[in-house]
Amino acid sequence: MHDDLNRLLSIAHRHSAEGQTETALEGVRFNRMSEPTAPVAGVLEPMFCVILQGAKLVTIGDSTMRYDTSSYFVASVELPASGCICDATPDRPYIGLSMAIDRELLAAVLAEVPPRPVSRDAGFLVNPVTPGLIGSVRRLVELLDTPEDIAVLAPMVRREILYRLVQSDETGTLQQIARKDSRLSRVHRTIHWIRTNFAEPLSIDRLAELAGMSRASFHRHFKAATAMSPLQYQKALRLQEARRMLIGEADAQGAAHRVGYESASQFSREYSRMFGLPPARDAERLRGVPLVQV
Repeated sequence: MHDDLNRLLSIAHRHSAEGQTETALEGVRFNRMSEPTAPVAGVLEPMFCVILQGAKLVTIGDSTMRYDTSSYFVASVELPASGCICDATPDRPYIGLSMAIDRELLAAVLAEVPPRPVSRDAGFLVNPVTPGLIGSVRRLVELLDTPEDIAVLAPMVRREILYRLVQSDETGTLQQIARKDSRLSRVHRTIHWIRTNFAEPLSIDRLAELAGMSRASFHRHFKAATAMSPLQYQKALRLQEARRMLIGEADAQGAAHRVGYESASQFSREYSRMFGLPPARDAERLRGVPLVQV
């Protein structure tokens, strides 16, 4: 596994620059930083992340996880989160790799393996890296050196990576999101509705009906999946969207109204609590500075 990691690092150094680098492999990017960072808020899309050098902290709701070269992170649903790099130097920069998870490909992989017992409903996990997994990631990243092979070989190696993830997931988390009748998939339907309609008033009864659950059951399973309540999830989306508007020169009152806040003072309080500064001061600080991925 050590040799595979060294090979990955060598390729990453050639194909990445400071900050985020989109690669020739669709949905695969490097994140490279030469010093620790302050927390950055955003929405995690379904993805697999592995660290090649350094370490990172990710906070989702009331859960904070640290992962490094010995572990990997998976988000299987869209999750408002905050992340910071906690181990990086100019001589040994943090280098992480992320790969978007294709649910259809994951479902195809799951159709060919025995189902596992489901022990938790969380939409995210941190697990130990296995030699088989890091070997599969190496084979995918090596294709950056032979781009003519990507179209034919990348789909097969992506499938191999998903298979390794499923095999190392003792909780059954990944198999849930790819099966339409699972609790996590039903919660995911409500996540999609909230993301599409985040500026509208939230009705727990409506979301529970959409999930096909009782109100109490829906609230319990949503919290298990996202580490936050539906209202907390909506608030995080609203504030992050408002932040993007403010960086684009919108005024605080207008942004607050457009994301669903009726009270400008409440918006300012909650914005300051999440981002550490009042809206106008935060936007002024961030204009011209690209927001890196969580």
